[in-house]
Amino acid sequence: DVQLQASGGGLVQAGGSLRLSCVVSGFTSDDGAIAWFRRAPGKEREGISCIFSSANGGTWYADAVKGRFTISRDNAKNMLYLQMNSLKSEDTAVYYCATDSVRGRGTLVTVSS
Repeated sequence: DVQLQASGGGLVQAGGSLRLSCVVSGFTSDDGAIAWFRRAPGKEREGISCIFSSANGGTWYADAVKGRFTISRDNAKNMLYLQMNSLKSEDTAVYYCATDSVRGRGTLVTVSS
């Protein structure tokens, strides 16, 4: 079974940084893409970054986070990361990692202005 668990959220001031982590089990880079999503209060879920499978390679970022967030994966440690820099109040949301069929438990990021 695929299991995902995000962590690393917290309260940070605008302009600050956080690194989110996601423990990935039962799913390797050969299995497909894995992504970070977020859901802000009162808004719909938003895909913000994706790292593609080993066969396809590459990453994708939503315009809202491009240039500020960096997705990475450590296959040896079964970990997925999201480095978030220059945080803005509008980045406040629950963040979670997901494959095409499984979504992990999220972690709350609150950015104070």
